[in-house]
Amino acid sequence: MATTTAAQRKSGKHENLIVRNMVREELPNEGVLRYGEEEKGTSGAFAMMSGWQVDLSKVHIAYSWIHEVPSPNPYVLEHVHDYDEVLLFMGNNPEDLDDLGAVAEIDLDGETYVIDTSAAIYIPRGMRHCPLGYQRVDRPLSFIALSLNPTYQSPTGSGRQ
Repeated sequence: MATTTAAQRKSGKHENLIVRNMVREELPNEGVLRYGEEEKGTSGAFAMMSGWQVDLSKVHIAYSWIHEVPSPNPYVLEHVHDYDEVLLFMGNNPEDLDDLGAVAEIDLDGETYVIDTSAAIYIPRGMRHCPLGYQRVDRPLSFIALSLNPTYQSPTGSGRQ
């Protein structure tokens, strides 16, 4: 396989559809915008895809590494969106993809659910969800919030426009 240079990668007519560098993004329900302080134990949210990165995008994808129990915990507070969302909790054990390596708790419309395996949660528009917190984190896991909207928004504030 031939080695591709940065100049070669950027020469295609569809380069505008590829996000190569994730951008740190402050979201309104966590960290600085919600608590007035940067969260610890996580990488923070990074935009992988959004309408402000790719004009044609109809989705917003925020990606985080959770590497220890976050502080503050819960690190995402209750909120609602006017669009559907999918939350992905992904363990990183190549021998057992179901092994999350952590125990999280999330509220969905007032009911608390324990997430202790790799999992995806579909959240319909208008459903109250979170707080989201962790009882323990034994090893780093990936967390992705996929919003079916070009930007992340909620009544407590809005994402990057």
